[in-house]
Amino acid sequence: MHDTVWDVMVVGAGPAGLMAAITCARGSLRVLVLEAKEKIGAKLLISGGGRCNITNLKVSERDYQSGQSRTVRNILRAFPPERALDFFKELGVTMVLEEGTKFFPKDQSAKTVLNALLQEADRCGVHMERSRKVNSISCHQNLFQVQGNGFQYNSKTVIMATGGLSYPGTGSDGTGYELAKKFRHKIVSTIPALTPLTTDDPDWKSLSGITLPVILMLEVNNQEIASSAGPVLFTHRGFSGPAVLDISGAWLRCHAKEKKLRVNFLPEKNETALRREFIEALKEHPKWSWKRFLALYFPDRLVEVLLRKLDMPPGLQIIHTSKEEREDLLKGLLHFSLQVTGSLGYEKAEVTSGGVDLAEVDSKTLESKRCPGLFFAGEILDVDGRIGGFNFQWAWASGFVTGMTISKKRGSP
Repeated sequence: MHDTVWDVMVVGAGPAGLMAAITCARGSLRVLVLEAKEKIGAKLLISGGGRCNITNLKVSERDYQSGQSRTVRNILRAFPPERALDFFKELGVTMVLEEGTKFFPKDQSAKTVLNALLQEADRCGVHMERSRKVNSISCHQNLFQVQGNGFQYNSKTVIMATGGLSYPGTGSDGTGYELAKKFRHKIVSTIPALTPLTTDDPDWKSLSGITLPVILMLEVNNQEIASSAGPVLFTHRGFSGPAVLDISGAWLRCHAKEKKLRVNFLPEKNETALRREFIEALKEHPKWSWKRFLALYFPDRLVEVLLRKLDMPPGLQIIHTSKEEREDLLKGLLHFSLQVTGSLGYEKAEVTSGGVDLAEVDSKTLESKRCPGLFFAGEILDVDGRIGGFNFQWAWASGFVTGMTISKKRGSP
């Protein structure tokens, strides 16, 4: 085994690594996958609450943060969502469409997706080695030597699919970045993305368990620089839910001193519509309190917090407030400020922002410009998508492209 010269060595058995290995093996190449952990696919199994949002109905480079959008576009077009769906259908995974755009396995189990990938890898002849943490990769005379504690393997090509830093307990410990640096690859500074945000405000913490649809806006010097829409979940540590996860990367990347995170608690309404509803309610119920009016839109606990932060007594009748006070409250519901103190970091991040600079890989194949025969796939690259299946789609697409490129280069018999 150790004397064998493999056609392809895949470092990392996550979604991108498994897709790359399968694609290469389908091309009749001898493939060895090295996984640092004993358990394969740990991160995949916990994704989407254990349900695995495989892909999205519509995916483009605009759904990703990256320094090279053209490269992202090339890779996604080479393996778009419909091809990912066909691939998993071929493996026997039935899909269902949820919320109009998100595809999940019909049985709502990420384990189904992982088992399908592992079974296909086995069927194609992929050799899998577990508990093989790679410590060094070198290349001499077009042959790669991959080493770790107690093992050394040789291969004609290497695909690095080691992931980033998110959910380190699943094996993503940043090792891949250090290995890439040995080949003089630049690493774009990394931060956690799709991670919950924290607060030290007891009022927001008191709302733990409440979920509602919102629009979040990141503002710097009163200018909106990022936004996201969807559910927000209040937690005992701060804020989570899709809207928060989507904007967390932008928040953490922004180092401006005067940045603010604002929330529109009524995303389906503008000021004119809200004011009209307010006037109609006041005409029908002239003795209503502010608490009674806001109860039309929000849970009681949230109403109490909003009124407290707006310095408005909950039992105060609307008719006993000035026009200016009414306007401030109505506008406040659409532009409320959330106090954010930080994030839960990589421990709870679904993906890593930053990574191997795309400027140093081929824009159509993801082969290293520094070292021919070295490829990158998945989260290790400087690409991170928003929530909704986009990061899995990047994994499938980048894994497929690297695998197909190598298959064509090495040639199928």
